[in-house]
Amino acid sequence: MAKIGIVLATYNGEKYLSQMLSSLLNQNRKADLIIAVDDGSTDSTVNILKEFQDKLPLQVFTSEKNSGHLAAFSKGLELAKNSLASNDLIALCDQDDIWLPEKLEILERNIKEFSMVFGDALVINEKNEITGKSWREEKKLLGNLDVKTLLTGYTNVTGCMSLFRAQLLDFILPIPQNVPVHDQWIALCASIHQGIKSISTPVIKYRIHSNNAIGLNKTKWSDNLKLNLKWANTISKSKAIEKLNQEQKNFLATYINYIDKRLNRIILPQFLLWIISNSIYLFPHIKNPLKKIIYGILGKPIITKITWKE
Repeated sequence: MAKIGIVLATYNGEKYLSQMLSSLLNQNRKADLIIAVDDGSTDSTVNILKEFQDKLPLQVFTSEKNSGHLAAFSKGLELAKNSLASNDLIALCDQDDIWLPEKLEILERNIKEFSMVFGDALVINEKNEITGKSWREEKKLLGNLDVKTLLTGYTNVTGCMSLFRAQLLDFILPIPQNVPVHDQWIALCASIHQGIKSISTPVIKYRIHSNNAIGLNKTKWSDNLKLNLKWANTISKSKAIEKLNQEQKNFLATYINYIDKRLNRIILPQFLLWIISNSIYLFPHIKNPLKKIIYGILGKPIITKITWKE
């Protein structure tokens, strides 16, 4: 039977951490290994972790300074790689959520031949009150996405709701420094290997509060465009490019050119035929085909005036 390892990153998480760890303790399918990487906490986070070491198969690693969640998860995955076999499974864990008891059981049962499986979540607030019955519906996230869509920076996978195969670690690590978040990179890696399965079942209570490191989208439209360009450029120089077929490579190259031009030009008629051919990948959140095309040929200078959103 494959083992399941959990990688948890913490930073000044004393407020909710005990609830999180208790939910790991209450899993129907127990984890075989839990690696916690504390990213330089100055509160009682590390002490709370150590209090659970006699209850959970928990190893605690601490950093003297805060390096960010991407670095913390990267270190945790490196440590997990040394303890897990290629046929084992890995779950990512945030410090402030609450896992439903059946989470690992459901995800393990559904991963089947895929590289990754991910579920949905109930949304809770600081008082543990349910404020939403579907994180996916709240954020208008689609269940299944083509590799081309993932290349644009659009992502639908939230790491703490997922389970993936440890054999991916050889490809995932090291995580490129310029990717926005670790789970976006992991999802792309899974997609270009054996694919990703989406299930609609909630597997955690996902906490949204004022101190979320990720989860709250506060960036401007133009900043998202720049972030997508940075992502695409990073992928074009990463090991992921080696796994893409020629059609996907051509799409990525054109997308980089397209976004670069879109940031500065009012209209982009030279990309019209390409947008028509690829609108399903470029704008999966827009249902109307004509709207996809009109929206696609407009650049930042005019989009920001029409929508009044920078």
